[in-house]
Amino acid sequence: MSDETADEYAPVLSGDAPSDYERYLRTDELLSLQKTGSERVHHDELLFQVVHQSSELWLKHAGFEVATATDEIREDDLSGAIRLLRRATLGLRLVTAQLEMLEHMSPWEYQTVRRVLGHGSGFDSPGFRTIAEVSPRLGDAFSSVLDGAGLDAVELYKRGREFEDLYQLAELLVDWDARVSLWRSHHYKVVQRIIGANVVGTQGTPVELLQRLPNNQFYPWLWEARTALTEAAKLED
Repeated sequence: MSDETADEYAPVLSGDAPSDYERYLRTDELLSLQKTGSERVHHDELLFQVVHQSSELWLKHAGFEVATATDEIREDDLSGAIRLLRRATLGLRLVTAQLEMLEHMSPWEYQTVRRVLGHGSGFDSPGFRTIAEVSPRLGDAFSSVLDGAGLDAVELYKRGREFEDLYQLAELLVDWDARVSLWRSHHYKVVQRIIGANVVGTQGTPVELLQRLPNNQFYPWLWEARTALTEAAKLED
């Protein structure tokens, strides 16, 4: 590359990194957030930090999309909300999938990592708290639109083709609820696989508490609608 060409494509964004890619993504800061080799007590600390830090980023994004979708539902932009909820749901799939990386940790060697976690617990995760905050608001916004259309969940499913956007939104709320449960379930199985089931976590919380979380639902009325539809169908036979 000539000096003239190099000057033409030289970084233009503010910062000290050698390229605009690094400056825009702030890779110097991002890649310095993990412990250095001399700071790690075990090889697997890098794996542990990368999985959890990247999870927090995806959960931040998913929560942001759900919050924005909630606003769009309230503003009657249902198609916009549908697009954003698809992104959010995919984000949760990615968070859940990368839990498999932690399954490659030795349950005995993890005990070395565990000693330097202090009282760190997944219950303190900003992403975990965000999901718990934005999800009920999404359900409330959808319920308001459904009420405004003079429908309940059962009637919506029966007349879905007449209210396509509302039907798609209902299914995305179910997708989101299911993905949260699957994430919690997979997380519990990873914890059970590494430290066992009948133990106490780093914050004094029994691991068995994690086992109950996947059964929690943000939108039980959408799940109950399935039962009502099945019962209604029996009456038509």
